[in-house]
Amino acid sequence: MSSKSTAVSTDETETEAEPESALATARRQLDRAAAELTLDPNIVERLKHPAQVHEVTVPIRRDDGTLEAYTGFRAQHDSVRGPYKGGLRFHPGVTREECIGLSMWMTWKCAVMDLPFGGAKGGVVVDPKDLSEEEVERLTRRFAQELRDVVGPHTDIPAPDMGTDAQTMSWFMDAYSMQEGETTPGVVTGKPPVIGGSEGRDGAPGRSVAIITREAVKYYDWDLSETTVAVQGFGSVGANAARLLDDWGANVVAVSDVNGAIYDPDGLDTRDVPTHKEEPEAVMTYDAPQKLSNEEILELDVDVLIPAAIGNVITADNADDIQADVIVEGANGPTTFAADEMLTERGIPVIPDILANAGGVTVSYFEWLQDINRRAWSLERVHEELESEMNDAWNAVRDEVEARDVSWRDAAYIVALERIAEAHERRGVWP
Repeated sequence: MSSKSTAVSTDETETEAEPESALATARRQLDRAAAELTLDPNIVERLKHPAQVHEVTVPIRRDDGTLEAYTGFRAQHDSVRGPYKGGLRFHPGVTREECIGLSMWMTWKCAVMDLPFGGAKGGVVVDPKDLSEEEVERLTRRFAQELRDVVGPHTDIPAPDMGTDAQTMSWFMDAYSMQEGETTPGVVTGKPPVIGGSEGRDGAPGRSVAIITREAVKYYDWDLSETTVAVQGFGSVGANAARLLDDWGANVVAVSDVNGAIYDPDGLDTRDVPTHKEEPEAVMTYDAPQKLSNEEILELDVDVLIPAAIGNVITADNADDIQADVIVEGANGPTTFAADEMLTERGIPVIPDILANAGGVTVSYFEWLQDINRRAWSLERVHEELESEMNDAWNAVRDEVEARDVSWRDAAYIVALERIAEAHERRGVWP
């Protein structure tokens, strides 16, 4: 294994009272990648802004008979390579600016995977935990109606995100289909297979994180069986990544949920630790030698750290305390811009989210193809196709790392930006 990096003092980033927004970070990352390329500056400027942002009011009747109105957004960033693609979230923290920033990340993610999609993101400002299941269904169906004119299988294709799931997508698809007068499964992805969803979609982001982690271990010439891994977040992404890496021989020593982390230097049986879906918030009830906080799991002396919970967990305040040799981002935006700079100076590679967790949108693409062609794929085929797509994307990013001597994040953005810019150049600008 490589030796641990030592801390480097960075006066400019010692304190970070509040991490910058997703939009500010996305624009910074765009500028960094553009600086490595010879591009038309007009294209770069265009990519700093969304094509459209739709804001709607979503009124629903509550179970007690009262009417409540919620605010919903759908940001559509760029469609030069194909229909807009991105999640819908139900969360109290949804904002217009956040949706724009996340839609930009989706544009880069689709491009780095070479998928024929552009980026979008949306959601409703609501805590779904405050609603009954019937109220969530009414909210979803009304939101689908409000967005009906701006989504569609060849226009904009939503998917599950924070606070939404396969059932939410089922309701959305049904509401859209009823208004269209025909069943239109391709309007969303992330549905149950029985109504046009794809096998393997739920576990795809975690599977891609595991694949990229495995490739990173190979790249740095480590033995996977001797590689220690810590995973913050034992939900869909983190648990699937941890269990696959465990199956492949890695030593997963720590996992966490919202309440804290468990740690066993000899390795955990990840198949025995309940995921959030299997038993919500049960990680801390598992019998393990040590219990840690969610902050402490980030600072463990491990070979690979996978932050797979929420965004902005690695900041300027804790970046100097990170002891992992490599970070593989499972969550969207877990590392702030300032922290990323500090980790780069310390020589700690960060494999970015737009590559590592891109399995979700990749299998969404497979689902969309299945819906358009009305022909389902087997789980084996989904896994084989995902493996191939992730390896192709890894190789493209790795080639840029080696050719340009840039970080993994910059390399991923360079791959994405080159593809997007070429498409804009080829298509030109409508007079």
